[in-house]
Amino acid sequence: MTQSGPSLSATEEPINLYASSRPRLRGRSGTIASAISTTVVIALLVILIASPSAKPFREGFLNPHQMWLAFAGDPMKGILSVGKGFLLNIWLSLICEVLVLVFALAIATLRLTSGPVLLPFRGIAIAYTDFARGVPVILVMLWIGFGVPAMNIPVISTQSPVVYAGFVLTFSYSAYVAEVYRAGMLSVPRAQVQAARSIGLSSRTTLRRVVLPQAVRNVLPALLNDFASLQKDTAIVSVLGVTEATHAAQIAAGVEFNYSGYTIASLLFLAVTVPLTRYTDRIMAKDRNRRLAGGL
Repeated sequence: MTQSGPSLSATEEPINLYASSRPRLRGRSGTIASAISTTVVIALLVILIASPSAKPFREGFLNPHQMWLAFAGDPMKGILSVGKGFLLNIWLSLICEVLVLVFALAIATLRLTSGPVLLPFRGIAIAYTDFARGVPVILVMLWIGFGVPAMNIPVISTQSPVVYAGFVLTFSYSAYVAEVYRAGMLSVPRAQVQAARSIGLSSRTTLRRVVLPQAVRNVLPALLNDFASLQKDTAIVSVLGVTEATHAAQIAAGVEFNYSGYTIASLLFLAVTVPLTRYTDRIMAKDRNRRLAGGL
């Protein structure tokens, strides 16, 4: 007679591998401990920045007057507004995100096809993905931003640098997001695809109604992380002379010989990326709890 292993009863909780092995402080003790640790860290940072040795740093990077001057701009001095430049970063990232979602899905779907007719296109998609993920974005920005105008192609070579910048960001990030899409599609159980086909759904309908909803839900945190990176990389367009937040801060630094404009530009980027990062963490926590509950 064989003896079966221990079974998980309905009242037992699943093992949480993410939980700490040390006993956790709860209630009032936990609140006091977190308050003390937070106060100590903040006090150390204040002492470090307020120390006499940090005076050049405070004057060069944390000057309130220079930060406001860089944010608002001063046409009389030739200082462009970092705040207005950041609006270009926002619009450029939003437009590129929409284009990336479309192109990346097409590339991921093409790479998952198995028809012999599409073999050359799959090869091109693989080569494109390897190239776009292997070459730094700033190098592609320089090639396109300075190389395309030098080719003197009608219509194409006369576009604004903002158009070239948007193309490069879409080109580079579509490769990353395509791999995220592909990983999400491959994570959908094959049995569900076979079941959808067995009830008469076409390949396109199966992809649209069965595969994509589950794939996007599985990779949503990764997509949000890529979009946060895209928002930050819009600063690279400054190498083409586009007047965005970083370029405006650079102009202010050259006029005033003060780098506080870089600080205000960094704060503007943080104002966008931090909420997006926290939202990504929340999505990941919900997904982890859902998977643990599914394990029960």
